Amino acid sequence: MSYQLTIEPLGETIDVEEGQTILDACLRKGIWLPHACCHGLCATCKIQVNDGEIEHGEASPFALMDFERDEGKCLACCATLQSDVVIEAEIEEEPDAANYPVTDHVATVSRIVDLTPTIKGIFLQLPAGEQLSFQAGQYVNLQVPGVEQARAFSLANAPQEAELELNIRHVPGGQATTWLHENLKEGDRLALSGPYGRFFVRKSAQQPLLFIAGGSGLSSPKSMILDLLAEGCELPITLVQGARQLSELYYHDLFTELAAQHSHFTYLPALSAEPEDSAWAGFRGHAHEAAREHFAGDFRGVKAYLCGPPAMIEASIATLMQGRLFERDIYTEKFFSAADAQQVRSPLFRNV
Repeated sequence: MSYQLTIEPLGETIDVEEGQTILDACLRKGIWLPHACCHGLCATCKIQVNDGEIEHGEASPFALMDFERDEGKCLACCATLQSDVVIEAEIEEEPDAANYPVTDHVATVSRIVDLTPTIKGIFLQLPAGEQLSFQAGQYVNLQVPGVEQARAFSLANAPQEAELELNIRHVPGGQATTWLHENLKEGDRLALSGPYGRFFVRKSAQQPLLFIAGGSGLSSPKSMILDLLAEGCELPITLVQGARQLSELYYHDLFTELAAQHSHFTYLPALSAEPEDSAWAGFRGHAHEAAREHFAGDFRGVKAYLCGPPAMIEASIATLMQGRLFERDIYTEKFFSAADAQQVRSPLFRNV
């Protein structure tokens, strides 16, 4: 059994299966609704029901209060239809967004590479005839055996490449990443769905691009930069990659080679805890400090994309804003766990 869902102000109508959430139905039709945690906790996907009946599902009473339910609001990530429904959502026009529909796949593990002592590169091959169309910067939800809830991992390969790449850091005590690091083998099969996310390069802006990445947060910038270079982008591109020590600085050779091949691409690796007596001749310090030195403290006219640990992102935002770059030109990638979603986020900075 299915119902019809009409999305305003788009005026589009789609079929929604019984038990399927509003958000899932929209994403699978290539219709983007604002969302973040996908667990009914953060309220990012709050929408207005103008007509019809819905079931609220597991929406947190803190994310969706009783008076809001009475006003006809719901959370798209957990609400299901009980009749034909008309909703109204705040959908911002993004001229650079591709809006690919979400699809399901079962991929085969083709390679597993140790990128750093704590990060593995997991390469996946889709069945013959299948393709995952995505925009550089997006992610997939990976179903890990024995783990009830799917886990989100950014795609590190360029959209032009058939082999999918995930860079997965082992989180101590993390059920999913521990299994992937300790049990996954070449030839195993993993279910995934995607693409998800609203993190992408604003190419139409035609402004110089700055990427600041740390840890496995390098995944999206790697995909974005490879995509830009493959398309022949000639805008200035700068990648600042932060790590503690040289052993944690992965894809260093790749980016060094790309910088040698493309005069408009600059690669700035920064090590914050490399032993003083080592042979490292590059920048010593944090990624935001390397960016500040390279741009002489002036980031005006740049589009910045930040991916990495929260502390790195916060320090980078502060540095960029001190250098006269503000919210409209700063974009960050952030995944929400149940714990993250309950933390208060600044209402002054919408892109974080």
